[in-house]
Amino acid sequence: MLYDIVVIGSGPGGYVAAIRASQLGFKTAVIEKESLGGICLNWGCIPTKALLKSAQVLEDIKHAKDFGIEASGSANFESVIKRSRGVADKMSKGVNFLMKKNKIEVITGTGKLKAKGQVEVTAADGSKKIVEAKHIIIATGGRSRELPTMKIDGKKIVGYREAMTLPQLPKSIIVVGSGAIGVEFGYFYNSMGSKVTIVEFLPRIVPVEDEDISKELEKSFKKKGIDILTNSEVTAVNTSGTGVKATIKTPTDQIELEADVLLSAVGVSANIENLGLEELGIKTEKGKVLVDKFYQTNLTGIYAIGDCAPGQALAHVASKEGIICVENIGYNEKKYNHKPESIDYNNVPGCTYCYPEIASVGFTEKQAKDAGYEIKVGKFPLSASGKASAAGHTEGFVKVIFDAKYGEWLGTHMIGYNVTEIIAQTVTARKLETTYHEVLNSIHPHPTISESVKDAIELAYGEAIHL
Repeated sequence: MLYDIVVIGSGPGGYVAAIRASQLGFKTAVIEKESLGGICLNWGCIPTKALLKSAQVLEDIKHAKDFGIEASGSANFESVIKRSRGVADKMSKGVNFLMKKNKIEVITGTGKLKAKGQVEVTAADGSKKIVEAKHIIIATGGRSRELPTMKIDGKKIVGYREAMTLPQLPKSIIVVGSGAIGVEFGYFYNSMGSKVTIVEFLPRIVPVEDEDISKELEKSFKKKGIDILTNSEVTAVNTSGTGVKATIKTPTDQIELEADVLLSAVGVSANIENLGLEELGIKTEKGKVLVDKFYQTNLTGIYAIGDCAPGQALAHVASKEGIICVENIGYNEKKYNHKPESIDYNNVPGCTYCYPEIASVGFTEKQAKDAGYEIKVGKFPLSASGKASAAGHTEGFVKVIFDAKYGEWLGTHMIGYNVTEIIAQTVTARKLETTYHEVLNSIHPHPTISESVKDAIELAYGEAIHL
């Protein structure tokens, strides 16, 4: 079985890379051991957003009186989970359609590098076959990271995958880790009616975000009744009883918490084991495959993208890495007319879909100061936004950071209603090297949440109109 390009894995990195390869005229195949679309479509980005939408609908019903509407309702947990799975299944079928449309062959099984230009595929029944290709792209994604004190058993100690399909709503849940996965599930289960405790090892929740974002989310979560323990570590978990007992070392004490379920949300590990990397001498570091700026490994003709490469473990990063990787192959083989531009990883947006939502890109205030910039900062509260007030969602703010000397847009950090939909404005503007002046001279529609970005910039430059 001979191809130009073979992709191992069909997540948002793999299937996008395969489609772009086909568009450029390469004979392409994808090797997938489970469901097309990978974790993102089947067990990650998409089904979690379906769960979170159910939580938001329930919260809106609970606050219907605030909108002058008499309504009541309760969550049918099994139906909520069923809807989420239905959304995921539909999206996976959509990827299957795209494979057929683009004449990409899907080879079912587990892929392993056998030699340069060769992948051994093991089917579910144990049978093996060799697939040959001039170029092989590793896009095997990631999985829940396990800590020695919290071995995932799938029932009482769960990862994100099991957390999406629990057979019944837990009365209580301990969430260990407060990155995007942790706070999204914390918000979801709290909205559904579970007692939620979030345990974070670092000094603040969502620790990669700007400090003001962390403070605002913690304030919002505590208002919802979510308990938060920062600077805290789970040192032991006992699952011998009906639920779980977690021993937690806090800054002042050692406590024991009991719950029905413990969710381990302490990060993602790349799926690079049993791929044949060691046998072929492909270099790895800190659990990731080492690649150049066009995602080629130290072995010519073998590439790695997405969660198994060193960039941010985000679906949209994996997709763009896949496109750049394939376009560079195309350029070298005269199937594409220019060398692709490499990714600026400081201009990658991050989105967290709890409520209030979080969206950010670029330097945090601390990072900008640490980098030596003299900065101007504007922070516009959504309580002053007409659209947010009309929607009944006034929590949060938009914060912008500019270089005081040249007006360069260094970063944006938002928390509030629908902010994940407007972060792309900053990404595009920063890519175009836009200054504050051009943004303020661009007319923003009113009333919208997006105009709050303009309002924040006005504040940074002492020109505030609406505050």
